[in-house]
Amino acid sequence: MKPIHIGLLGIGTVGGGTYTVLKRNREEIARRAGREIIVTMIADKDLEKARALADSNVIVTGNAHEITTNPDIDIVVELIGGQTIAKDLILEALAHGKHVVTANKALLANHGTEIFAAARAKGVIIAFEAAVAGGIPIIKALREGLTANRITWIAGIINGTSNFILSEMREKGLSFEQVLAEAQKLGYAEADPTYDIEGIDAAHKITLMSAIAFGIPVQFSKVYTEGITKLTGEDIRYAEQLGYRIKLLGITKRVEKGIELRVHPTLIPVRRLIANVEGVMNAIVVKGDAVGATLYYGAGAGAEPTASSVIADLVDVTRLHTADPMYRVPPLSFQPDLLSDTPVIPMEEVETSYYLRIQVIDKPGVMAEITRIVADNHISISALVQKEASDESDQVSVIMLTHLTVEKNINAAIARIEALPVVNGKVFRLRIEELNN
Repeated sequence: MKPIHIGLLGIGTVGGGTYTVLKRNREEIARRAGREIIVTMIADKDLEKARALADSNVIVTGNAHEITTNPDIDIVVELIGGQTIAKDLILEALAHGKHVVTANKALLANHGTEIFAAARAKGVIIAFEAAVAGGIPIIKALREGLTANRITWIAGIINGTSNFILSEMREKGLSFEQVLAEAQKLGYAEADPTYDIEGIDAAHKITLMSAIAFGIPVQFSKVYTEGITKLTGEDIRYAEQLGYRIKLLGITKRVEKGIELRVHPTLIPVRRLIANVEGVMNAIVVKGDAVGATLYYGAGAGAEPTASSVIADLVDVTRLHTADPMYRVPPLSFQPDLLSDTPVIPMEEVETSYYLRIQVIDKPGVMAEITRIVADNHISISALVQKEASDESDQVSVIMLTHLTVEKNINAAIARIEALPVVNGKVFRLRIEELNN
């Protein structure tokens, strides 16, 4: 059978890994796909690097449009990243009737609706397994493996850099700044780590998973996003003493009022498997009504783990290359005309439990004042701990854990607590997820 011809846009970490794995496992991949998958063109600004990697029979160009408009290319693999040039190239490839495989989560989270519509109009496939959690096949699990289920929630450690930082802070007692510097030295964090440490990267990924799980349009602008930059070793230690680990989670839930869509540091009970995922690894828990909770664990980044997902998409597209578009799995699992208009609810309407750290003057009556404010806002306390005062200080930390309550009630209580003369500075708040129902 005639081989499938691939045009590869970008030969960086993932592009290089994809080319290497395709070449190394060429026969095995062909046996699975039913025909050979061959890279015939590569586009990259660094021509010397591309030529050093590519075989002599591969055409190397500095002009990506030569690939997206080439009638001999069947599938375009976009591994450039970004939301400008990459978007133009993907839309051009789709317009020329080419299937597209991409790892570009930021692009799809922001412009997925437009891109999916363009693919549908031309009857071609847009595949993006590698856009979420690197080598973990979570998109295929959500789109196909769990299709019988009414999914109720997803919670995931989906950014390896932030997980590495939190793991090192806990294990070595180092500050955030110290571990971030170490992560940059090891190559886990970029020179500008904003997307990782502020939760933006995780927000892109949970946006895509939420859309697939609940059949809603991609809505990145509605994700509540909070990073890990304000976390201290003190809170990590206190959480551990209370039986919790702190992880940056991407969370999406189906609730009575709509869909929750949020990223923030979260206390998880140590007894949960996901709480024990350390270093740069990723893990995602999906709860379905029929199957219950399922856990997906593995490398969330890296050349060959991400290449594994890119090539899985290439094999899928190759198998479906000539299939009637009506019989293909839609990008968001649900048929496009049956997507739901269920709203993403604002963060103040989200219901969860909370960890509060309050710095107070150590004097009689302080606890009574704080608990009165909490009760006035219909918040129930599950644990209350006063830490020892440090030497020569009248300041102590009060740690409060709450039962389930609505975020707006916590906001109101925090505002009143911070206004008390006996309270020093801001109340530090983290959310708690039990992940058990």
